[in-house]
Amino acid sequence: MGVVRLSPSGKEVESSAGETVLETLERAGYALPNNCRAGACGECKVKVTSGEFDQGMVLDMALSQEERAEGYGLMCMCKPLTDELEIEWGTEDAQPKLFPPSENIRFIVVDRIERTPRITELRIRPIGQQMRYWPGQYVMLNDVERKITPRCYSIANAPTNDGEIVLQITRVPEGETSNWVHDNLFPGKMLNVSGPYGTFIGDPSTDGPVLCLVAGTGLAPILSLADAALRRGFKQPVHLMFSAQKEEDIYDKGLMAFWNAKHRRFKFIPTLTREEKEGYLHGRIPAILGEHYPDLSQHSVYIAGSPDFVEACSEAAMALGASETMIHKEGFFDQALPEAPASDRLV
Repeated sequence: MGVVRLSPSGKEVESSAGETVLETLERAGYALPNNCRAGACGECKVKVTSGEFDQGMVLDMALSQEERAEGYGLMCMCKPLTDELEIEWGTEDAQPKLFPPSENIRFIVVDRIERTPRITELRIRPIGQQMRYWPGQYVMLNDVERKITPRCYSIANAPTNDGEIVLQITRVPEGETSNWVHDNLFPGKMLNVSGPYGTFIGDPSTDGPVLCLVAGTGLAPILSLADAALRRGFKQPVHLMFSAQKEEDIYDKGLMAFWNAKHRRFKFIPTLTREEKEGYLHGRIPAILGEHYPDLSQHSVYIAGSPDFVEACSEAAMALGASETMIHKEGFFDQALPEAPASDRLV
């Protein structure tokens, strides 16, 4: 048994014999960027400031000889050889550092799915370099001639090897950008994407149950967060309450059924506000939350949707004991401007 210490936060994570540093951090909930997990991509490269380690077999293209000499290592293959290993990772509060936004990256629409009568899902891939982002962040869309008002939309998937980004966009009757998306962006079309933006990312210190409260396309960032957490084997219960007006407004039912079956700690709980049907809860989430979660004092709560929905859910959660510091909110505002993270949080 040893210790991996994060610098500059000083947080320590106990490591087990034979474990890589990546496995140690993931077991403790820290989402270190990674891709291949085989020493080939370089995504998990960090500097080791003290202690000795066995780097294992890695490719020079992923970790050059100069970087090795400077103390850098690939954490997916790195195994500590000393009782303590200190690495440079995260900010002073042990939050992950974020990737700097880029502007007007060209993407191609590779697929399009009509999720509901009002929600279209786009799957887009970059023509050139991939956009690096954290689950829960969002991007800004624009047409290649830059004639459409840019709008921000949450990313609905965890990072993938091919750089594909999934977006779920609601048609707003007077919304110039959403109507452009629904009427013009079909497979093969090109668009500009800027980002990533926002700080609605998973809290690596979370070690208790997680409750997600979602309405409409507020599901998108929660899908991204939940996908990443489930993939890395998050051990605590993750419950997702989804508010819809009618049954036809509930989308991604197949994915929810898959997660329900595959991950016994995951639970999808839809509720309808404008009709009653067998198998569904009925009522607005703030009104029925206490019936199902009378004590939220140990929960991390993630809320995404319209500003009114987010505020009402936040008040309801705090009334049930949730700590304000454990409530994470993402409100969808009309024509919201992108929010780039502060420079001290960037990689």
